[in-house]
Amino acid sequence: MPISLGLGLPQMRWYDLGKDVADVARAAERIGYESLWVSERALFPEPAAQGLYGMQGVPWPDHYRSMAEPLVVLTLAAAATERARLGTSVLVAPLHVPFQLAKSLATLDAASGGRVVAGLGTGWSYEEYAASSVRPFEKRGQALDEQIAVCRAVWGPDPVSYEGSLTRIASAVVGPKPARPIPILLPATSGKARRRLVDHADGWIPVGVGAEAVAAQWRELRDVAAERGRTEPIPSVLRANARYSAKPYDGPDRPPFHGSVDQIVEDLAAHAAIGLDEILVDLQTRTRDAQELKAVAAEVYEKARAAGV
Repeated sequence: MPISLGLGLPQMRWYDLGKDVADVARAAERIGYESLWVSERALFPEPAAQGLYGMQGVPWPDHYRSMAEPLVVLTLAAAATERARLGTSVLVAPLHVPFQLAKSLATLDAASGGRVVAGLGTGWSYEEYAASSVRPFEKRGQALDEQIAVCRAVWGPDPVSYEGSLTRIASAVVGPKPARPIPILLPATSGKARRRLVDHADGWIPVGVGAEAVAAQWRELRDVAAERGRTEPIPSVLRANARYSAKPYDGPDRPPFHGSVDQIVEDLAAHAAIGLDEILVDLQTRTRDAQELKAVAAEVYEKARAAGV
């Protein structure tokens, strides 16, 4: 059975959000993509005191400037589509008030007929935490733990009760409820994060850093699941941050998903062979407008399916 394929929605500053989000979402569904995805970047510090992913001296990429708010973009896509799942890859959960985020996700799921997939993470930017986080950067793991617990409580049966360090719900009716249980996915790249995923989340949402590396991470995660007695399967959605170019990438050290459509499809096939459930392809950073994004997305999908992906 072919792997599911998803597409990243346009969020960056060179797209016309009022037109392009719905346009790309509708086109993706017609092409055959089974899910639509957004990511989160709250701000672009200038100058940045901290490098990309916390790595000193590594600049933030220019396409992080002015990224549209993810749940607004996902709501626009929900209104324009009928079947595609609507995913976050990922929301930086501690930048949101737990109760309000849980209710927003539940409302979107109810309105869309049960199509939301909640990918959540802790983030890595001190500047984003300083601007909007409900907890200090050093407490981001605990903040994510509470966010997951609040979501489970708010999405569950009424009356809802919860007592945490940030959130206190004293026996209340909270609606609307999701149309079905919303799956929570986590990136989980460290030992503690893997234990959090195995114990409290539904699935895994890694980044495509190379088929061998992802396969090793997948083995480590399954080992943790076995050690902790988890028997139910762990659904997986890999994020492919594609850097499309009309000409093939020329060089011996081509990063994963960089280059022509054929090279991107080659990497899709390699990662699909790991045994993952789904791959979301984000093409928006190197396409000039919605028309090119749709055209490249259609070519990637057609060639991926022809290659057996």
